[in-house]
Amino acid sequence: MLSNDVRTAPADRQRLRLFALVFLVLLQAVSALFFLGDVIADFMAIGMDPHTRYEAVATLALILGVIFGGVETARILRRSRAAESALLIASGAFSELVAERFDAWRLSGSERQVALLTLKGFDTPEIAELRGTAQGTVRAQLGSIYTKSDTSGRGQFVSLFIEELLDEPLLQQG
Repeated sequence: MLSNDVRTAPADRQRLRLFALVFLVLLQAVSALFFLGDVIADFMAIGMDPHTRYEAVATLALILGVIFGGVETARILRRSRAAESALLIASGAFSELVAERFDAWRLSGSERQVALLTLKGFDTPEIAELRGTAQGTVRAQLGSIYTKSDTSGRGQFVSLFIEELLDEPLLQQG
């Protein structure tokens, strides 16, 4: 129904950024090793003069930057994996909620498709095009969905599911 290209594009950009970050940290590490070797060679040849001291301080700063960059990269990777895991869990729970509601409302297969596309933000003409049906058919199916779900329109229908994502209802009933 929908191309995976839309969903994988952000993941591809994230992998590319991660690759670039790891590449830069590795490049800095190689540079730090080069400058450390240069400082040692200068120290052996001419001792601890002002130039050697300056190179030693700059090399130490570069080494500390590499260490910090590596630690932060690892931390970011751990947090990213944890966030992806939480998103998968939430997505699965949301999918279960959607399926339960659709079952409770006894939506037909076509109504389920239209309802899901509505939840994903598609409008009537887009849904009709994606499903290869007339807009009138989609409008009729939406009317049936709204009746079965006891909602008055798209906004109220979508809000039923958004409310489930919130910890507490926006308005306390009582």
